Amino acid sequence: MMGERMQTKQQAIQFSETVSGTLRDGVLVVTLDNPPVNAASVDLRQGLLTALRHFPLTQNVKAVVITGAGKAFVGGADIREFGMPQQQPDLRLVTEQIENSARPVIAAINGAALGGGAEIALASHYRIASPGVKIGLPEVKLGLVPGAGGTQRLARLTGIAAALDLIGTGKIIDAGTALALGMIDEIAEGDLLAAALDIAKRPDRKFRRTSELECPVQTGEEIDAAAKKILARSKGVNAPLQAVRLVRQAGNRSFIDGLADERETFIALRDSPEAAALRHVFFAERAAAKVDGLEGVKARTVKTIGIVGLGLMGAGIATAALDGGFTVVGVDRTEEAATAGRSRIEALLARNLASGRIDASGLEDRKLRLTITSDMSTLGVADLVIEAVFDDLDVKSELFSSLDRIVRPDAILATNTSYLNPDEIAAATLHPERILGLHFFSPANVMRLVEVVRCAKTGPDVLATGMALVRKLGKLPVVTGVTEGFIGNRIFSAYRREAEFLLEDGALPQDVDTAMVAYGFPMGPFAVFDMAGLQIAWARRKRDAANRNPEERYVDIADRLCEAGRFGQKSGRGWYLYRDGQRLVDPEVTGMIIEARRRKQIAAREIGANEIVQRLLAAMVDEGHKLLSENIAARAGDIDLVMINGYGFPAHKGGPLYAAGQDISSN
Repeated sequence: MMGERMQTKQQAIQFSETVSGTLRDGVLVVTLDNPPVNAASVDLRQGLLTALRHFPLTQNVKAVVITGAGKAFVGGADIREFGMPQQQPDLRLVTEQIENSARPVIAAINGAALGGGAEIALASHYRIASPGVKIGLPEVKLGLVPGAGGTQRLARLTGIAAALDLIGTGKIIDAGTALALGMIDEIAEGDLLAAALDIAKRPDRKFRRTSELECPVQTGEEIDAAAKKILARSKGVNAPLQAVRLVRQAGNRSFIDGLADERETFIALRDSPEAAALRHVFFAERAAAKVDGLEGVKARTVKTIGIVGLGLMGAGIATAALDGGFTVVGVDRTEEAATAGRSRIEALLARNLASGRIDASGLEDRKLRLTITSDMSTLGVADLVIEAVFDDLDVKSELFSSLDRIVRPDAILATNTSYLNPDEIAAATLHPERILGLHFFSPANVMRLVEVVRCAKTGPDVLATGMALVRKLGKLPVVTGVTEGFIGNRIFSAYRREAEFLLEDGALPQDVDTAMVAYGFPMGPFAVFDMAGLQIAWARRKRDAANRNPEERYVDIADRLCEAGRFGQKSGRGWYLYRDGQRLVDPEVTGMIIEARRRKQIAAREIGANEIVQRLLAAMVDEGHKLLSENIAARAGDIDLVMINGYGFPAHKGGPLYAAGQDISSN
């Protein structure tokens, strides 16, 4: 039975609340309508299955066209259903019904076809897409593999190497790339639905069941190279490894066996701690977009961004703004500094061209939208100005005071300070309500996180504009209140402090780094300190020395390193020795640590990896709880997002506060 909700009236059919159909000259057009992204919910799956199973058999239907309403074909699974009892029908039943249909099924891909949406398309007998479509199988980003035939069907269409690249990385591609790879059959030049109907009616059109195809022939070297690239960056994460295994085996076993293995693997991963942590991150990102006091507040229009200071940070911000489609006016204090800034920006753009992120026309377009000068008055055209000058309160306050006389009354001013109090900077202006912080992370054109600092007098529309701007840059905005270091650097300072305590207590830098890399960080803390350089933190410690509480524990080993000229990787010596591109344990540093213990009469003891991990995570968690109690961070998930996207905390562990509710010592 098709259910009580399925009614026919003037050839309009309602298969479920989210799936409807119309008959057009013998073709059943099935429309999926589950806003906002047409998620493949249980209702959508049931409606699509009903349409495919019953209606073509009872009507004069020659073919079926599946398309989406709005801007998405199917934007993926309904993530809310994960972690719940399995609701039938599962998507594999739908894709099997599509492929086994006695009538040709054409996927008219009108918008994003991600995850389950891509699997619906892959199971169809023909795939035609609008030019602006994005398509991909990003399940590994949620700790999963495709569960409805994606690993087996894609390999048969594109070849194993390309399928490995797409599924193993979760990469999302455009329609042109999908066509070149064989993932789709055609791009519609005009009206998508009209083109799909034409395909359905043409007797000479060849339709294919993907399961009956052989994987395109490729050399073992091609496949091995694609697999090696994925495995090299998947340490500690299971889903990409399983994706590689499933796709590689698509070429040497039956489709049915591959489907069974894929489904079993999908279920095991779906129920794993890794996937649960990544679901937490997924929902935390959506929650971070909801900011108290901004309900119904409209962001201002920003088309031109001014950037003051074109050093490494300013050049990175400028590049990100150009990539986001903005017009950029970059200003530095002298013509020489401005010229050097232009060179930095153009070098970053050239790197994007070489990597294939942009093409030659994209590069030229960005250059046309870029103005570089030493004339501050040019900032009068900017809708929003971001300063990226030296992190000194007097310097920034003087700059903002002068900007008051240059920019339009409706322009927004943003500071990129890492540690200074933006309320004090705002106080130097006539209109503190238009000031906010936009704390980019270096390199700004690459790093995804931006802390959006809500100052005491920041206007709601100004904050909303900052959030909208960051999203348009393709980055993740997380709102923070005002405190030294905001969310991220304040927690990182606690992390650094505990790492140094571990040295006095008996560990060595390499012990600490090895333990944290094994936990899932890309680098241990002392390697990170060396990479960032030790002198900036040293200068800050010297400035704060007079106000330091003498009763609090203080480790001076880092100070001794700096006094000895050991400033990190750039100087060739820091916590480690750097020689011929290698990071080496330095006996001189070990000696300095032993001497520091002797001076304080600390009896060193053996500290295992488990204790190292527990203590460092506990330090982050304790500081995170303080930030929550002080209302600096709105929610625990915001803190997790900052540490994952700004400081390398492993996403598959869910962030420090999420991990605190799990077994944080498990590796």
